[in-house]
Amino acid sequence: MERCSMQKIVDFIRETFNTKEFIPLHEPRFIGNEKQYLNECIDSTFVSSVGKYVDIFEKEFAAYVGSKYAIATVNGTSALHISLLLAGVKQEDEVITQPLTFIATCNAINYCGATPVFVDVDLNTMGLSPESLQTFLENTCKVQENRCINKTTGKTIKACVPMHTFGHPCRIDEIQIICDQWHIVLVEDAAESLGSYYREKHTGTFGKLGAFSFNGNKIITSGGGGVIVTDDADLAAQAKHITTTAKIPHKWEYVHDEIGYNYRLPNLNAALLVAQLEKLETFLENKRELARIYENFFSDKPISFVKEVENSHSNYWLQSILLPDRDQRDKFLAFSNENGVMTRPIWTLMTRLEMFKQCQTTNLSNAIWLEDRIVNIPSSVRI
Repeated sequence: MERCSMQKIVDFIRETFNTKEFIPLHEPRFIGNEKQYLNECIDSTFVSSVGKYVDIFEKEFAAYVGSKYAIATVNGTSALHISLLLAGVKQEDEVITQPLTFIATCNAINYCGATPVFVDVDLNTMGLSPESLQTFLENTCKVQENRCINKTTGKTIKACVPMHTFGHPCRIDEIQIICDQWHIVLVEDAAESLGSYYREKHTGTFGKLGAFSFNGNKIITSGGGGVIVTDDADLAAQAKHITTTAKIPHKWEYVHDEIGYNYRLPNLNAALLVAQLEKLETFLENKRELARIYENFFSDKPISFVKEVENSHSNYWLQSILLPDRDQRDKFLAFSNENGVMTRPIWTLMTRLEMFKQCQTTNLSNAIWLEDRIVNIPSSVRI
């Protein structure tokens, strides 16, 4: 890519964000009732995992995404970890996921003592491919006593974790059907897709459980935070129990009936999230407008803007462009960052990381192709 072309892109981004200063990839916006709710929380002295804002947030979040229950956690990784445990994932099990994802997806699988199995992604959604999943299962697996058995390893494939990349929904309805046919529990990594829908149904609500994140770079944030969603009352109760150290409720005694986790979201963070949730629709409208601006700019250039696909409604959490090859990708990354515009490549494939190099995979040609070309450009809500 020529230097003048890269300069035009950088100049356009600066014009779009109306600043000559450093432009981050994605920064939070606190423009609502955050300070008011934080002060109320502090004055109440209920700043830890018990307090009214935790209850308010769980109720309002469940209503927003259309799930019956929401259980707030300290971060998205913990939400996914608990979701996998509740899905029955145990030591020596296997979990199908995609190689093109953030490390937290695979870390959560590993926390359960399970091993990831990687199938390819779709080029247009960057999320797990139903065709790749179906081919792997037909060629490598069998159903035995209502369990999916990997004929190569002899292990049980207990769950499947697709991830909605950068807020773009994958073809989750097809994945759901395949998982049901093969007796695999569907657990959605919806960390990046709050406000995204597939066939008018919110992401994270297709599977038995879904996990969201409120890390500092997410569309709404409390500096950290996560949430588990489910329609299963028993799973919701168990999620709340084991994320609260599995303590049996009692006025004074400390009795714990199983191994639990100190994963509950503090009330302080929940106060922030309640205020952030009030601004979510404004944030979503702003990000979709930014997507339209970028799409128009790149429409006549040899660089493609990544758009939502048919039947999906993306939150456009991170705006993405597709460079012609890795060499031009790297040149643009270097130029933009050196000139004060923060850009980032897509993640290194999980299968290239030392911890997961030996994991079983399908043909990963789409994931490799995308890894070489995708760049995220500044995506913050503009004020």
